Parts: sequence; structure tokens; C-alpha cells
Amino acid sequence: MQSEIKPSSLSDRRNTYTMNYRELLEQLRTHVTWLFRANKDQRFLYHNLEHTEHVVENAVKLGNHYQLSDQDFFIVLSASWFHDIGYLFSTTDHEAKGSELCAEFLRDKGLDSDVVEKIKGCIMATKMPQSPIGLLQEIVCDADLFHLGTSSFKERNKLMRQEAQEFSVKKIDKDVWREKTIGLLSKHYFHTEYGRELLSQKKAENLEELEKKSINQTSVAKIDNLPQENKNDQGKVKKGKGDKPERGVETMFRITSTNHQRLSDMADNKAHIMISTNSIILSVILSLLLRKLEDNPHLIIPTMLLLIICVVTMVFSILATRPSIPEGKFTAEDIQQKRVNLLFFGNFYRMNLPDYEKGMQALMDDRDFLYGSLIKDVYAQGVVLGRKYRLLRIAYNVFMYGIIASVLAFSIAVAVITM
Repeated sequence: MQSEIKPSSLSDRRNTYTMNYRELLEQLRTHVTWLFRANKDQRFLYHNLEHTEHVVENAVKLGNHYQLSDQDFFIVLSASWFHDIGYLFSTTDHEAKGSELCAEFLRDKGLDSDVVEKIKGCIMATKMPQSPIGLLQEIVCDADLFHLGTSSFKERNKLMRQEAQEFSVKKIDKDVWREKTIGLLSKHYFHTEYGRELLSQKKAENLEELEKKSINQTSVAKIDNLPQENKNDQGKVKKGKGDKPERGVETMFRITSTNHQRLSDMADNKAHIMISTNSIILSVILSLLLRKLEDNPHLIIPTMLLLIICVVTMVFSILATRPSIPEGKFTAEDIQQKRVNLLFFGNFYRMNLPDYEKGMQALMDDRDFLYGSLIKDVYAQGVVLGRKYRLLRIAYNVFMYGIIASVLAFSIAVAVITM
């Protein structure tokens, strides 16, 4: 589907562009389309005109949310149109080539050099690993990798692998590509706040699906590689002490840790909601209601009740998010006895670097120590989560029942005074 910036669509965006920018964008779109068609390469199954049009559509969506000015909208969309055009001429440094082509085209149109430099900066920010500076570069970067957080991720990722295969002299194994994709999704994050709100949840689901598939494939590979005598009549493996699939175990730890982190973020968000809500209620009570209690003594008890409820709710919400940091030191005996978890910063932040390096080396050299630390880390995350959600439940219960009691108290007080 071709993405066009037409006058009819401008009414939906409240006339985002001036006439000059609109005409220039139309010329730019036509030029980029011509470049893709004139230099068409069947091997580009992903980095093609269709992908570019999707990026432009995504940039429009993000730009509309932030209500960009005419000039900023032009910068974002120009960078989106040119961000991958360099692939047609250089697969190694396509961002620089795209920036050069864009600057050449726009300077011929008499565009201000400062605007051209901003567009070039947006294009260069898409280079992996992405390093955007400022909102405009963040929007272009999120628009480029928008599909990571959508239901089309699977299809787009498949096209990307097929394209990489076209340019590779060796066959790209699906399992190897999957592991690389898991690494990309694990390290990637959307830069704009709106991008995170809109796409992070689906991206996490896409990552989890890949990781589960990786575990299953690893287990199957382990079974296929075992001698026949180690399988029973039903094709099930007789488990031995050394039969644990290493990659499967590591992926399990990664999934569990990611899920715990997501739950922790959700708990923090819930606590922040309660703190913000009760702060507003407290501000209203202190600034407005307390002044009128002298003239309305019948409202003293309901007001005090509401005040206490808000304070108690805030206290429990703050306790749920308040960090607890250990001593931050460990001893050589702790390392020898494998009692310390070096994967948690609270156990080493006050140690010097040589001692920590020595401890980490011992951890990496000892498989039991390593997996034991991972188990302790997951367990510790679970304990912290349990405490957070327990305190949050108390805060929500106090707030829910307290608000009901306060409303009833105010109703009764008003009813009594009017009788």
C-alpha cells in the first residue's frame, strides 16, 4: 500500500504542513519512489519501497501524537522517506549514503541548510544500535522499528531473514537467526513515550513467543542428538544428570527474569497512580475543604476520615516502591561457600573492581555457582514482587473501602444537617 501525503488527508491532521512543505514532500516522495523503481533489486525483500512507506505511515502516526510543527513534520517525514534509500547503493553504510542523497535533493530545492542537517541527523540516528538525540530523531527511530511491537513482526522478520539470505554466501540457520532476533528484541527499547505505551506490550509478547520456540527447538535438538539406547519405547528421553539443555535453561531464566521485571514495572505504575490520585485529593482537601470546616462543622468527621484514608493509602503505596539496598559487600568466604549472588548490584556496589572481577571469574568458571546465582536472583525478584503486590493490595483496599466510607459519611452528614 502506497503512503501518500495528499491534501485530503491534511484535514485530518489539522493542516499540518504549509503549502510549500506539502509540495516539497510530494516531490520528495515521487523522487524516492523513482529511485526504488529505477534501481530495483529483487533481493531486497525487506528494505524496499513497501517498508519505506510503512515507516512514513508510522512517522505520521507518532508525529500527529506529538503535534509537531510544520517544519518538524517535514524533517521527520523526509528522513523517513530517505532512511533506507542508501541500501540501493551500499549495504554497508546505507545511512550515510541516504543522508547524502537526501541532502543533495533538498539543497537543489533551495531548502535551508539547518533543516537539511536536522534531516541528516534523523537518518543517521537509525543506524544500529540506534542512538537518537531529541524528539525528532526518536520518532524516526521508533517509526523504523515500529513493526517490532506489532502483529506483523513475524512476517517482517521472515522477510528480513530471507533478504539476509539473498546477500549471504552461506545458508542462514533458522535457529541462529532466531537467537539473533531474541538478542535484538531484548536489547531494543522504543525511545518515545508514546511508542512505549503503544508498542512495548506487543513487543514483549513477540519476544516471549520467540523464546518459547527457542526452548522447544533446543529440547528437540537435545533429544535428536542422544544415542538411541537413551530413549524409551515412546520416544521419551531417559533423563540423566547431564541432560539439561543449556540454551533452554538460559532462555528459561531470561523469560522468567523478563516477566518479573515486567510485573515489577506494573507494580510501580500502579503505586504511582495511587500516589498521584491521593496527592490530588489531599491538595483539594487542604486548599479548599479545610477552610470551610469552621462554617460547616458537620463535615469535620467525613473530612478527617477522607484525609486519613488518603495518607494511609499513600504510605502503603510509597512503601511498595521504596527501594531496600543491602550492605553491598561480600567476602572471599562467601565466594568459596557460594553464598553470594553477584548478579544483584546490592551485593557488590561497595566492593572494589578487582575483588568483584575475581568473584565474577569464579562464578563463570563454576557451572553450579552460576546457575545457583541465577536461581537466587529469580527467587529474590519473586520475594520483592510478593512484598510489592502485598503492600499494593493493602493500599488499594484501604482506598476502595475508604472512599466508600467517606462518601457515606459525607452523605449522612449532609442529610443530618438538612433535616
